[in-house]
Formats: sequence, structure tokens, C-alpha cells
Amino acid sequence: MSDEIDHDRRLLLGAAALSFGMADFVLSDAIAAPAANAPVSGTFGPLKQIDAGVLSIGYAEAGPAHGPTVILLHGWPYDIYSFADVVPLLAKAGYRVIVPYLRGYGSTRFLASDAVRNGQPSALGLDVIALMDALKIQKAILGGFDWGARTANIVAALWPERCKAMVSVSGYLIGSQAAGGVPLPPKAELQWWYQFYFATERGRAGYEKYRHDFAKLIWQLASPKWNFDDATFDRSATAFDNPDHVAIVIHNYRWRLGLAEGEAKYDALEKRLAEAPVIGVPTITMEGDANGAPHPEPPAYRAKFSGKYESRVIAGGIGHNLPQEAPAAFAKAIIDADKL
Repeated sequence: MSDEIDHDRRLLLGAAALSFGMADFVLSDAIAAPAANAPVSGTFGPLKQIDAGVLSIGYAEAGPAHGPTVILLHGWPYDIYSFADVVPLLAKAGYRVIVPYLRGYGSTRFLASDAVRNGQPSALGLDVIALMDALKIQKAILGGFDWGARTANIVAALWPERCKAMVSVSGYLIGSQAAGGVPLPPKAELQWWYQFYFATERGRAGYEKYRHDFAKLIWQLASPKWNFDDATFDRSATAFDNPDHVAIVIHNYRWRLGLAEGEAKYDALEKRLAEAPVIGVPTITMEGDANGAPHPEPPAYRAKFSGKYESRVIAGGIGHNLPQEAPAAFAKAIIDADKL
């Protein structure tokens, strides 16, 4: 869920008090509202599979093969169906759209049985680069929310030559273990209850046993005005039955709190990310007006984007899973970011 503030709240404490000359747009309810309180209707054709880096990655693809490429990245506890209604809009506009399952979700699998089930942020970033290499994509527009937005941020910061533009829900999400160790006031810590739960073995066992119930609760808390139906949730919940899902989720949250070791091969990347690098690629950041998950306010991260930039607030009761709740607004942001 909303991993956003885990880095911004700690890396950028005090930044919200600064004044930035940013463009905040409140889009009309006519754009955002249609999907906010209705089940998702979109679907994908047969999914594809490709070996990329340490993974065999499952992904959906739509649109013209030679169109400009868009890669859409989901978060936790969500899956590729967060973009089911976004994809046809972008494909119709002429984009080649690729929506991969992150490691630990859906049909994505590790190629080696003894591979570390690592949820480090830098590892997820490298997964995207490996996927682009495998598909022979030199440069793409990246869009995402939650873990997916952080992953897009990492690619844009560390490999800007591979990122044409970016749409990031809730802004700048790059963090570090040091930032994750900074305590917050009690009310703010309360919002991260699941992070502390996962730090315990009871939490691991509980998530293993009740992951679907857990995910549904997170959906409800993070998007309190989104009246999704059981069929919509169940379609995504199957992605959590991946044999590596629990291990990846638990490792991600424990690593961020400094409670789990990472892999040495990612040390150099994590060191660079710990410096909170500025992102220079053209970017549109977005936020729903009813996001029930912890998230930073736009002024807290404005200075982290040095290129062409816009910030948008999506009205109409839109929560944390913005692409699924407001697909037209998200698709429009991708198209507009491409034009920046």
C-alpha cells in the first residue's frame, strides 16, 4: 500500500513548508468519476512471458508494435488489472503498452530456484531495465503507483536515458534504510501498522494465511470511496498466489526498516538512491482527492523534479489505486507527459 511517505516523509521532512512555483490542476469529476464507484470492465488478451534478468516476467501487451512504448507498473497489494481500463485508451491513442507483473506477482517467476526472494527497491528497478532489454526497448514512458511509482522513479533517476517521461502517483518515492529508521509522531506511525506487523514472524504467518483478506482490507482503507465489487477484487487477488509473493512483500518491508539484509550486488545502486537523486525527465505527478493511504503533499517533493513538471489532483473521491479508479485521468496524464 501507499509506500509513498516512507521516503518523502523522512527524506524531505520540513520540505512541505517551502513554497514552490508548481502547477496544480484539479481535473473535473467528469474525467475521474466514471470508474470511481463502478466495477472495472477492461480486460487483457492472452498474457505473454519473457526471460529478463533473474526473472521470467509475465506481462500484458496492447497497441501497435511500433508505437511509442509505455510501461505501467502496479503496486502492493494490487496487480496489472489496476491498468485494465487505462491500456485500451493508450492503445487507441497509438501507444504500445506493456504491463508487467512485478516480482512475486501473477505469472512472474524467478529463473533460479535458489535465487534470493529479494524485495529491495533497486532490484525492482533493475527488473524494468532487464524487461526493456529483453524486449529491445531503448526508451519508454513509465507510469505507476505505490511500489510501481517508486520503481518508475528509480529507473528515471538512475537510468534517465531509458525513460522518455514519467507519471508518478504521489510524487517522489525514492528512499533508503537510513530514512526508514527516522521515527515519526505516533499518529503518523499508526498509518504504517502493517509495516510493523510484517516485521514479526506472526505477521509473516498471518499474511501467508490471510493474504486475500489482508489485501481487501488495504484496498478499503486506501480507497475509502471506491466501491469495488468482489469480482473486481477476486480478479486481482489471484496474483497474490504466486509462490514468491509473501517472501517478496515481507522482505521489502523488513529491508526498508533495516531488519533484513539485501544483496551485495545492489549495494552501489542503493547507495546512489540513498542520496535522494533529483529526477530530470519530464514528469507529471498525481494524487487522488480521497487517498486514504499515507502520502506526502506535493510541495514536499516538488524540488526533486528538475525537468518539465506538472502536478495534478484528481477529484471525485479518488483513492490510492488511482489508475483503476480514474483510468481516463491517468491515461491523459501519460499522453500529456509524452508531450512535455
